[in-house]
Amino acid sequence: MEPRRIALAVVLMAAVILVSNYIFPAPPVAPVNKIVAADSLSRDTAAAPAASAAAIADSQGTIGAQSPAMIATQAVALPIDTAVIKTAVADYRTTNKGAALIGASLTQYAALSNGGRTRSGSVELALPGERLLGFRLVIPGDTIDLTTQLFSGTTTEENGNTVVSYSAALAGKTVSVRYSFLPDSYRVSVAAAVAGVPENSYLLVDLPPGFRSSESDTTEDHSHLAYAYKPELSGAKPITFASLDPGEREIEGGPITWGVAKSKYFILGVLAPKGGQNFAELNATGGVRIGKNATRAQATLVAPLKAGNVSFDVYAGPQEFKRLLAMGREFETSNPYGGWIQGIVQPFATMIIRLLLWMKATLGVSYGWILVIFGVAIRIILWPLNQKAMRSSMQMQRIQPEMQALQTRYKGDPQKLQQAMMELYKEHGMSPFSSLSGCLPMLIPLPVFFALFFVFQNTIEFRGVSFLWFPDISVKDPFYVIPILVAVTTMLMSWIGMRGMKANEQQKMMMYLMPAMMLIFFFSMASGLNLYYFIQNLASLPQQWLISQERSKASTPLVRG
Repeated sequence: MEPRRIALAVVLMAAVILVSNYIFPAPPVAPVNKIVAADSLSRDTAAAPAASAAAIADSQGTIGAQSPAMIATQAVALPIDTAVIKTAVADYRTTNKGAALIGASLTQYAALSNGGRTRSGSVELALPGERLLGFRLVIPGDTIDLTTQLFSGTTTEENGNTVVSYSAALAGKTVSVRYSFLPDSYRVSVAAAVAGVPENSYLLVDLPPGFRSSESDTTEDHSHLAYAYKPELSGAKPITFASLDPGEREIEGGPITWGVAKSKYFILGVLAPKGGQNFAELNATGGVRIGKNATRAQATLVAPLKAGNVSFDVYAGPQEFKRLLAMGREFETSNPYGGWIQGIVQPFATMIIRLLLWMKATLGVSYGWILVIFGVAIRIILWPLNQKAMRSSMQMQRIQPEMQALQTRYKGDPQKLQQAMMELYKEHGMSPFSSLSGCLPMLIPLPVFFALFFVFQNTIEFRGVSFLWFPDISVKDPFYVIPILVAVTTMLMSWIGMRGMKANEQQKMMMYLMPAMMLIFFFSMASGLNLYYFIQNLASLPQQWLISQERSKASTPLVRG
């Protein structure tokens, strides 16, 4: 009897299952389109609709006006899409996921490797999987991360500009972001609008966490990673990645005219409109360090919404001096020179950059020849001052025996010694400051040299410029020929300078020590800087030789007893 009951129970269970499926059929499964987004955020594509829905559902009070059904419909109806905007100078990429700028390929600049000898593809600014610009919306009591939201997008042409517009309904408010790309510029005009928000609302503009390196020396390129900002009433100030410990936060109050993220040669800047609303704040936080160098950080500009609107300019491209200058708002200072002595070096560096650019435009030759001409021109301009200084030095050497005799005679009477020394100076048409005047012309070229040292650090006009055997004058000589020539000419100058004079042991030692020091100093310097200094030495040799001939012909002075 028992087996029959079991069999009957099994039959009844099967019947219940079949009848229930017939009475209560399962809802049809919505088809899922497999979409591959060809952008730097493609790794998130598959999970994006689900992630967006989860973010909306979990944001209590943030987007609560939408029902789960509406959210699911939006997630399926709006696939992740990438818009590629091609201009004469760059290819930009935006995405409807967060209405973000996700890439910039600078088509006029090649990625360098192998010491500048190998060039492949265009420079790409965005790190893999990262954005160049991201947005968050702050309203009283809530923050909406727009980077997780899907927007609808359109692309149009307006007055020759390519315009990409994104819009989405979030928390019952319409959020729109509009990009306007100029056809032959690295400048992008951005405008955002949020309907129905109170005045104390803000748009947070997230700067990139770093840049993809396209340089031969990636370590050296990473050492230049930094944020910078310009307060409205003072000069630009840098925040290097290396200065921020992991998790360390630095908050700079406004009003702020612009904020940038920069590498050695490239930059992404966000600039407040001319005469418009400035940024209220800049926050920078140190990123996680995988190796020795700091390659990641985070920075956010806080933009107040005025009647729900905000606009700003974006510059994503090279640190070309003329282009930065054309942006206005002192944006050329976003590429500072001089480090901790910026206040001293920056004026000289700016002056020299302007001069070199003018020479390039006027003469139409390569920057290698510009440096040669510039080095010779500096020596010609300083020739009269150097001539006077060298002759003054020669006179000081000639009266040294007389000065020593006076010091011996009036050893115990400082007042009479001073009087006798003044008479000696007057007799030879000199003054106590003659020795200093002999040093002054030697110091005049130093500001130019120091300015060039910093100019070669991050001036993109020199990047990838080949000259003679140098594949790139902005990096060191791969064969180390030019630093050796600098050392040899330095020694030759010292040897010529001591002709016709009785050198002491210290002077003889310096003749060998100085070239060795110069070799060590210039060994890893940019080949262009080496070239400039070598030309300076060569151009100095004729004057050194003429002065040594005068010294040799000069008669030995009589020592008065």
